[in-house]
Amino acid sequence: MRWRKVKAKKQQQSAQTNKPKIHYAPFGSRVAGFVTDIFMIGLPISLVTMVIFGYDQMESASGLDVLIHDPKAQTNPPNPIASITQIALFLIIYVWLWHKSGQTPGKKLSRIRVVDAVTLQNASILKLTIRFFGYFISLITLIGFFIPLLRKDNRSLHDLISGTAVIREE
Repeated sequence: MRWRKVKAKKQQQSAQTNKPKIHYAPFGSRVAGFVTDIFMIGLPISLVTMVIFGYDQMESASGLDVLIHDPKAQTNPPNPIASITQIALFLIIYVWLWHKSGQTPGKKLSRIRVVDAVTLQNASILKLTIRFFGYFISLITLIGFFIPLLRKDNRSLHDLISGTAVIREE
């Protein structure tokens, strides 16, 4: 009986050592990738929105102005169709890039990628769509973006909600 316990313990130890080590992306790389994406994806989307809806759209109030009851929101309210179009373009581009390669241009420059947290392969479109909308929850709570500073696996609130992780590319 004792030999069986020793043998089982050795098998368990060898199974643990055979697991590949996961290198989660550090907070700084994630921030650098996000900021780069704002310029590389956000600016072209803003230009497309401006071309479709006119320059006046760029001068209108934002959704945040409406929420905080800024006087600008009363005099020049946002166009809801333009806002929905802009969010839809962001959704399509981000989810497509994450699903295709796990990387947006900013993540590629930072040498990190978005993967399924369990399989470490490219995540499904459903998980990535949930991750995209999880960004808004992280933005509203604001602490959602800083959770990685408190976790060993550096996963943000939107990663926890969607079951994804951001890892370093080897």
